[in-house]
Amino acid sequence: MRQVRIGAGAGYSGDRIEPAEDLARRGALDFLVFECLAERTVAQAQLRRAADPEAGYDPFLEARMRAVLRPCRAAGTRIVSNMGAANPDAAARRVADIAAELGLPGLRVAAVTGDDVLDACREADPALDRGGRFGDLGARVISANAYVGVAGLLRALEQGADVVLTGRAADPALFLAPLVHAFGWDMTDWDRLGHGTLAGHLLECAGQVCGGYFADPGFSDVPGLADLGFPIGVVDADGTVEITKLPDTGGAITPATVKEQILYEIHDPARYYQPDVVADFSGVSVEALGPDRVRVTGGAGHPRTGTLKTSVSFHDGYIGEGQISYAGPGAVARARLAQEVLETRLARQALRELRFDLIGMDALHGPRLSAGPEPHEVRLRAIGRADDIGAAEAVANEVEALYTNGPAGGGGAWKSVRPAVSLCSALLDARLVRPEVTIYEAPAA
Repeated sequence: MRQVRIGAGAGYSGDRIEPAEDLARRGALDFLVFECLAERTVAQAQLRRAADPEAGYDPFLEARMRAVLRPCRAAGTRIVSNMGAANPDAAARRVADIAAELGLPGLRVAAVTGDDVLDACREADPALDRGGRFGDLGARVISANAYVGVAGLLRALEQGADVVLTGRAADPALFLAPLVHAFGWDMTDWDRLGHGTLAGHLLECAGQVCGGYFADPGFSDVPGLADLGFPIGVVDADGTVEITKLPDTGGAITPATVKEQILYEIHDPARYYQPDVVADFSGVSVEALGPDRVRVTGGAGHPRTGTLKTSVSFHDGYIGEGQISYAGPGAVARARLAQEVLETRLARQALRELRFDLIGMDALHGPRLSAGPEPHEVRLRAIGRADDIGAAEAVANEVEALYTNGPAGGGGAWKSVRPAVSLCSALLDARLVRPEVTIYEAPAA
């Protein structure tokens, strides 16, 4: 193939569905990729699967597939996604059933597994970035998922899958795999793999490169934000990529939006560690070709490390939270008094952590950077973590008790107590991760 057209259908689990449907119908795409996982969503999916063996895939999987399967089948567009989350097999079976309901018999849906490395971590006992080793977490561990590369995705595409569903693949790998498959790139062609990773990184957050998360009125104006279009990457065989979008969609693709996305979540542009390559973005050039058309060149790469980042989730006690608002003259002083009451009361509880914020004043930047005129409305938030659920409940209940036991004029109290799930990371030998592919075919309705 001379060029590959890849559309980004989602940048996170709860993303809008309409732009993806528009891409499926009008995009003339070779591939439509949905990137829907983060560390917290994997952990949540693992908990859902523990409660129901047929659950654990992305909660919007069915809605997305009902929106795009028919137009993608008509256009010959193949779908790649990590919406399999903690249960790619169940996800693939469900998509095959939906295809049958939509009158698409014979649709081939691949489940790519192998990223669940809980057993491998128990055996290898890797070091954790929080200190200590995996085994120190004991029975508190919920899950361990490795950021896998393109190997399993490639096998699925080579087996003719129309839809490929995986779990915790690295985000750019979802886009790199179709490029390697289409162009036949060698898995030691580091510069092409690096540039393909760059293309994937530009597309993985969907609307962001089109002006989402970029708009700042008067500084960075973006037209039509309410109807933001999602991007298309037109990729050449050497890895050069043009980022564009469909006509008559909102947003803007400019050198500025593209440069911001290149640097998004990047620690060292010269060494962006991925499962298949250490990508190098330090020599990248960005060129405007016309309205909503930007070409990106100069990506490079270095040999992969042989280790995989692994996201580990574990039970970490309970979180109690309460909020209450104060308004009018003296609102801040009354909120401060309420905080003093809570500090005294909650000192009697066995809390591991306790934090107070005045939302609307110092919640984001702290008191030193929040100096200025006092607001006439402020919301006090208290949040604490405890090993005992009763201590966490005390945080929530004490905030509510401020109604009749605290300063004047408190209102809109809200409280919550929930189990705490924490995350940490480890590096795992890539040789311990073995991807597997299972094909499910949609039956006749």
